[in-house]
Amino acid sequence: MNKDKNEKKNPNNNLFKDYAPYLGLGIQLAATIGIMVFVGIWIDKKLDTSPYFTLIFSILGIITGMYHFLKSVIRIDK
Repeated sequence: MNKDKNEKKNPNNNLFKDYAPYLGLGIQLAATIGIMVFVGIWIDKKLDTSPYFTLIFSILGIITGMYHFLKSVIRIDK
């Protein structure tokens, strides 16, 4: 009974509940890639091997980020 009153007051409440699990996924993907790029830049500066580690860690960041993104989306949809 109380649940029906809340749904009538705010019909967007159900919409938020449907999309809430997806809100942090984009930030997680961007953070993973960004951290890996910065690690690659840091290693390149330490070892003076300019674009190599940045490229390697960028690609690893993209692969890792997409893996976790897709894994999370599949888990949420079930």
